[in-house]
Amino acid sequence: MATFRWVTDPLPEGITVRQVYGFCFDDSGRVLLREDSGRYGLPGGKPEAGEDASAVLERECLEESQITLGDLLYLGYQEVTDDGQEPFAQLRYVARIADFLPRHADPDTGRTYGRLITPINKAPALLDWGIDGLLQAAAAVHAAYRLGLDPAAVREDTWRN
Repeated sequence: MATFRWVTDPLPEGITVRQVYGFCFDDSGRVLLREDSGRYGLPGGKPEAGEDASAVLERECLEESQITLGDLLYLGYQEVTDDGQEPFAQLRYVARIADFLPRHADPDTGRTYGRLITPINKAPALLDWGIDGLLQAAAAVHAAYRLGLDPAAVREDTWRN
């Protein structure tokens, strides 16, 4: 059974990064969630050889959700411990969405994922990550302010594509 722990410290030496995900905000302060068969997640994925974390997020956001990113800020990581395996990290970033591009299938899966743009206060319930999800969303709000966005000002405006 896997256990998860949200950590806002810098990533320690020697821990393997297996995934990079982003809280990606539009200019009005809403966050993008990727929808796949009724389940929601943040855009992101696995690093390829030689790729740094920000490049992973930019590539995966383009492939999965057809968005380009502007400013990115490191948020923290989720430490994943699975029985009998070395702990690994899932990095989290906050990013400003620079542009929404026309929809197309993800080249890795062949599926076209849905895009839900929603106020950040709705994201934890949709992601269903429990307390760690609430902590991550709260940290994302603080980081979004540093990008000049105001997620707290958004109320009920949800957009689905």
